[in-house]
Amino acid sequence: MAAILSLLLLSCMQCHAQLSATFNDNTCPNALNTIRTSIRQAVSRERRMAASLIRLHFHDCFVQGCDASILLNETTSIESEKTALPNLGSARGYGVIDDAKAEVEKICPEMVSCADILAVAARDASTAEVVNEKTT
Repeated sequence: MAAILSLLLLSCMQCHAQLSATFNDNTCPNALNTIRTSIRQAVSRERRMAASLIRLHFHDCFVQGCDASILLNETTSIESEKTALPNLGSARGYGVIDDAKAEVEKICPEMVSCADILAVAARDASTAEVVNEKTT
């Protein structure tokens, strides 16, 4: 009976995510600019990359959130989403994310997660596509 009462009590509690668009403003104030610059350069080199980065982001995000697990390389102990049959040869843009992460690491080592970089890259790719479209 106590277990059922506890479950009912827990199911009534609200959960509040503490996500913030300004989370890195104090710890890495130039992170967003650095990612934006990296993504714009990649999209200007290959226009289709904008759509690829957005698709990569959506392949990473499922019901319980985004974790950048699609960026993990295959090892002897894990089967990578990167090389999984549904993504093999279709998901692309890994190098662009790696480059953006490397640039962010130069200014703020170990401060910005790969999941955040992937989400911001997808956002910036959507606007970079529009910017490039207007200039051509």
